Amino acid sequence: MKPSAHRPPDPSIVRIDGSWRHRDVSANGIRLHVAEAFPADIPPGELPPLALLIHGLSGIWWTMRSPMLALAEAGFHAVAVDLRGHGDSDKPPRGYDAWTLASDITNLVRALGHSSAVIVGQGEGGFVAWTAAYRRPRAVRGLVVVGSPHPLAIRTAALRDRGQRRALVPRLLSDQAPRLPERRLTRDGAAAVEDMLRSRSGPDWPETEDFRESADLLRRAMLIPKVAHLSLESRRWMVRSQFRPDGRDFRHTVAGVLDQPVLGISGAEDRFVLPETVRASASWARDFRSAEVPGAGHYPAMEAPAETSRLIVDFARSVTDP
Repeated sequence: MKPSAHRPPDPSIVRIDGSWRHRDVSANGIRLHVAEAFPADIPPGELPPLALLIHGLSGIWWTMRSPMLALAEAGFHAVAVDLRGHGDSDKPPRGYDAWTLASDITNLVRALGHSSAVIVGQGEGGFVAWTAAYRRPRAVRGLVVVGSPHPLAIRTAALRDRGQRRALVPRLLSDQAPRLPERRLTRDGAAAVEDMLRSRSGPDWPETEDFRESADLLRRAMLIPKVAHLSLESRRWMVRSQFRPDGRDFRHTVAGVLDQPVLGISGAEDRFVLPETVRASASWARDFRSAEVPGAGHYPAMEAPAETSRLIVDFARSVTDP
């Protein structure tokens, strides 16, 4: 069903009922909406290790619900967040550079009562996760990036790899124009969101009922006031900062080699962010592991939730077990 073009949806539409709870958390000067799940047998007063999940472009916490539930079942305090400007989180006009978004995440770790977390990021949420690992290393126990290469790996591939450049750069550049990209995202009930999901996924998921449910929800979420504009602001920063001092400072900071273990997950059928680009991230982590999910495209956590969740849980256990 096409979302209504006459009445903008209320942000609360993303608070879908399930075996999790929704709450608001104050972090880094803003209010972030999260969904969280706990192990069933947690002793009173005990707080299990934290796994924090971050959605990608045009996403909300819902896109990470399957690994969130699997992590909770495996003994983690599992939390999926709506980034600033998305879903039911605050939508301030500024703060969509990588440093501020990463500070939102590391401050959220503390606001949730933890000193560190396994951080899982999908797509551009992975870009935020990489940045958080550099900005506050002690807050990141381990890193899982899903279809999300190291910032310098994706930059290098966009410059040198014809296939990666053809898949990524035209859309990035088109999103730099004022107002037109927002109109493209919201036209016809945000049909562009469904088109993006369909074109970037593997061949099987778009034929399922789960795809229809997710596409309908994400289209409505894009129509929440301010979301279309603010969801593009981080992409605009990525491109425009390349030619400014803040971009040079960012590249210098993330040029180091991380000590935290990193798992790079790719969909084997991902033609938007190529699996070989994700594997190239190994140059920036002392302990880099990689895995491909058969049949999945750019959204393994939704396309192949069981296999993707298993990979994430196994990694999270490996970096938190005594």
